[in-house]
Amino acid sequence: MRKFVPASDPMPIGAINVTPFIDVMLVLLIVMILSIPVMTHKVPVDLPQGDPGITDNATHRLAIDKDGTLFWDGARLAEAALPARLAGLRTDAAVLELQTDPETRYDRFDTVLATIKRANIVKLGFVGNQPLKD
Repeated sequence: MRKFVPASDPMPIGAINVTPFIDVMLVLLIVMILSIPVMTHKVPVDLPQGDPGITDNATHRLAIDKDGTLFWDGARLAEAALPARLAGLRTDAAVLELQTDPETRYDRFDTVLATIKRANIVKLGFVGNQPLKD
């Protein structure tokens, strides 16, 4: 029969466990790889130059009411006449403001905006609605 003989003093391990450090480094590397393209992503925006209070161009307002009816400077405008008006606006180098009723269907707004884009209008502003009451 064998007897249990305890070992003399146990020897301490002289090496450090580096597995947790490698795990943390890999996680940080993945975070860096994912976040760098987001920080360097740029959206080109043409901002106006000069004093915005001084405008020498005429301004026209195209409004869409909740039924989808178009109004050009307050006068009713037929859908077929819109491209001709936009072509004349492009030659005058005037500014177009687009105002939409909040209850207008989005597909109607999208159709009018596509017509404006096809007419190559570059000076376009959006007229917002009044802020919500508390």
